[in-house]
Amino acid sequence: MPSLFASYLRVYEPLTAFDRDRQSYWRRYVNEGRAVAPLEGPVRQRTAVIEALGAGWTRLPDLPEEAYVLEADDTLLVCPWNLRIRVAEAALSARDGVPSVLADAFVPPVLAGQAKAVVEDWRSGARVLEHGVPRVHEQVATWGVPLRWFVLFEAQERHLVTEPERRALRYRTEISKARRRSSRALSVLRKSVGEAPITEAVEEAARWLEEFHPRSVVELDYGGLVQLLPDETLAADDSTELVATGLAGLSRGEAEEASAAYDKLVARWRAVQLLERCN
Repeated sequence: MPSLFASYLRVYEPLTAFDRDRQSYWRRYVNEGRAVAPLEGPVRQRTAVIEALGAGWTRLPDLPEEAYVLEADDTLLVCPWNLRIRVAEAALSARDGVPSVLADAFVPPVLAGQAKAVVEDWRSGARVLEHGVPRVHEQVATWGVPLRWFVLFEAQERHLVTEPERRALRYRTEISKARRRSSRALSVLRKSVGEAPITEAVEEAARWLEEFHPRSVVELDYGGLVQLLPDETLAADDSTELVATGLAGLSRGEAEEASAAYDKLVARWRAVQLLERCN
């Protein structure tokens, strides 16, 4: 199966973050060997969403619950896929920019209303924190890595694999560390650049992290992007260091240092984004 040229920001929560029924389900899921590896998951997710979109469009389907799983310090951590929200978002996207006659033929208004309600509930912080409303554990970005994601990690948390068929680049950290880093970055950005788009983006990431259990693990996965970059480029990738350098420069009032780090980072990822036009 071809790789999807996307990166992923995931949160793995301990079983205690879920109600009793979900805890039992995820234990059975792991014991039965059903957990999906991150290398295989994106294509499986996309296939499930596409198949759901072709299911007659009479209602949002009830998809099987799948997840990525980690075991850290004898603790089982789970990152549910939450595919129903993906299907709902895809249904709404299918209507964007399409004449109403065609939009209604592909996604009837009744179904669009269901999809909108699902998306709004899941994106509402107040509803997410209510018991029983699932949290969105994975964010996806195509043809690049959002710069705000690098704020959450440090260089020593990187894990690079360059073996054929297993190539991967990931960062993992405790959510408490990710929260502290986003909080520090937000403070620096507010003082130095004010309510700029980058400040709002980091604030959004910080709010998202607050939805999860304090013993969770946060992961940045380069996903299919590793297929676009040679081994030496992956080994030399210092994006997290550049973000840290830029923030340090801003905190000291050294605008030129911060600007140089930011320009280098933007140029690096713009080159990856431009590959989309060659695809």
